[in-house]
Amino acid sequence: MNAHWVRLLPALLLGASSLLVASPADRDEEKPPSLGATADLSTAPRVGVDRPKPTFMLHERDKRVHGLKPFQILVDAAPAGSTLRPPPGSYAGPVVLTKPLIIEGDGKVTIDAGDRGTVFSVETAGATLRGLHLTGSGDSHDTDDSCLDVRGHRNVIENLVIDNCLFGIDLKQSSDSIVRNNKVRSKPRDLGVRGDGLRLWYSDRNLIEGNEVTDSRDMVAWYSHDNVYRKNIGKRSRYSIHFMFANNNVVEDNSFYDNAVGVYFMYTEGGVMRNNLISHATGASGMAIGFKEASNALIEGNEIIYCAVGIGSDLSPFQPDSKIWMRNNRFAYNGVAVKLTSELGGNVVTDNTFEGNLTNVVQAGRGKSGLNEWRGNYWDDYQGFDRDRNGTGDTPYELYAYADQIWIEMPPAQFFKTAPVLELLDFLERLAPFSSPELTLKDERPRFLKPQLFKSKVTG
Repeated sequence: MNAHWVRLLPALLLGASSLLVASPADRDEEKPPSLGATADLSTAPRVGVDRPKPTFMLHERDKRVHGLKPFQILVDAAPAGSTLRPPPGSYAGPVVLTKPLIIEGDGKVTIDAGDRGTVFSVETAGATLRGLHLTGSGDSHDTDDSCLDVRGHRNVIENLVIDNCLFGIDLKQSSDSIVRNNKVRSKPRDLGVRGDGLRLWYSDRNLIEGNEVTDSRDMVAWYSHDNVYRKNIGKRSRYSIHFMFANNNVVEDNSFYDNAVGVYFMYTEGGVMRNNLISHATGASGMAIGFKEASNALIEGNEIIYCAVGIGSDLSPFQPDSKIWMRNNRFAYNGVAVKLTSELGGNVVTDNTFEGNLTNVVQAGRGKSGLNEWRGNYWDDYQGFDRDRNGTGDTPYELYAYADQIWIEMPPAQFFKTAPVLELLDFLERLAPFSSPELTLKDERPRFLKPQLFKSKVTG
């Protein structure tokens, strides 16, 4: 076979797998969705996707590493399958690991590449890195300079401290690994030119747990399926997690705050997001959870607080007869709690709490309010009663767009959203409408009393 086609084979296989999408085994809205990719590429031949890493002479590296012992000497001397416990201290990078080792640093070992290239590369399967401090990568985006490259399956990466690096932890074609309890911080650069704190590329079934990623650019997962993100903290970055062509990932019990965007599902199918806290996703593009042509996602039990937009959905759900479930979430003190920018319908919104938001729901499509399902939600602006005291409002909750139609249809006018003149116009519209208001949603059985189910998950 021509060598060119051999190199392209994994990409072609993945493209074909997107056509082999399984239908949900059960369309009951009370059960998590199961739609997603079914092809297993874990045995596909590895493709050389990295640009060649340049070699730097010692005099090209920062002087702080000139007198340090190269850590590579210790790695080369350790037998495959053994445990390496280096003496405490600082060592010079870079390091390339090509055999399975357990390297125990006990929090007392620093490896510094002197601000050039990548600090540590794992090019094997079944290795463990624990308790190391990796620092001093280069700052080239062309060669993806990072603190740690992982290029093999079934590796364990835990209790690392990573700082002064362009990219933090970079997994490519690396599956069934554990990335746990690491602290990652980028170089002090402008947000757009930092590297990603944690990146998965064609990497499946990894556990990403208990990590803290701060002051980086993004955590991303591209073409990476069935990963679990659990109990992580992300702050002062751009995207907490950005999924693209990444199916059936689980995001649970994380805390993301002071990021531009919380979690974004782009061109994805399947996936569960539950029991997370997302707060202070503000700014022009601030959004806690976003969907772009995504399908069959379950959003459950999350707290979404003080964000520009709580959930923003664009052409989602995208696949025919698919849905997005939003249930038992709390939307509090956001600019817009839920913003739907398409007329496809298929959103099932049940048992959520809406309180203190400037606008609870925006539907950009005209006259399409019946395509989504709204049931049993608590609305703090509900004006009905509960005479029989059964916990459900006696009349439906109906949300109409009056003067809001101006900024919904003309986004630049949103700058004046809370201006006195627009507030006055909205008041007059409600008092004596001079145009037909648009029905945004109708909740037939709104919850009358606010559920006392949520406790703040903010950790710092």
